Amino acid sequence: MTFKVLDGTMRSPHLTLQTHALDFWLARGAVALIAVLQLLFVNNNLIFGPRWLAPAFELTMLIPLSLATIWTQGKARQAHADHHWYVICRHRKAIRRFALLLTAIVMMLNFYALISVTRELLGGAKGGQSLLLDALNIWFTNIVVFALWFWNIDRGGPARLGLHDDARPDFLFPQMMGSGDQDPAWSPGFIDYFYVSFTNATAFSPTDTMPLSAQSKLLMAAEASISLLTVGLVAARAVNILT
Repeated sequence: MTFKVLDGTMRSPHLTLQTHALDFWLARGAVALIAVLQLLFVNNNLIFGPRWLAPAFELTMLIPLSLATIWTQGKARQAHADHHWYVICRHRKAIRRFALLLTAIVMMLNFYALISVTRELLGGAKGGQSLLLDALNIWFTNIVVFALWFWNIDRGGPARLGLHDDARPDFLFPQMMGSGDQDPAWSPGFIDYFYVSFTNATAFSPTDTMPLSAQSKLLMAAEASISLLTVGLVAARAVNILT
């Protein structure tokens, strides 16, 4: 089984899957980091139930997701026929759906935390230092969550990476613009999407990578709006309290 890269040449899926195998663990690690930060560094109950409940739920969902990733990557290393790749693709699509569900849950919890901080801020119940800590946690979680969204939607997500060549890109990276010294087999990884998410959250707009599809534009608009609310309303107010 082979697929086309940017210059039209054919490439085996083994190389692409090996190149981006680490991306899955970076994504899993990012979710685990969010859970740890929620558990250790958030001083206020901003979510339903006790403070440990949401991190425990996220980590519990992360365990089967990680085990499925290990199994799928092991099968990919052993694959040598087309029907092997079809089975792997089917399992990767199921993993992607579960990962999207986890991402949506983390996003909703983070948005609820932002609403809670804003409500307590308007009620005058929060101190400046505590508010800053909560705002930083919400802002960082927002970056990670949308990096996961970008990674999971571009070209059909990582489930299709290395196995299909017919999906149109949702993001236009500088490396895709056809410069002579660029590797034609280059494809974005999780770090690239994290950078896009970080710059969008800090600049409130795209920088060097442009959204191409409607869903990528809506996601970037949503991230910029949440980041603007966090930085402009919560963090700015906390600085005023400290001074």
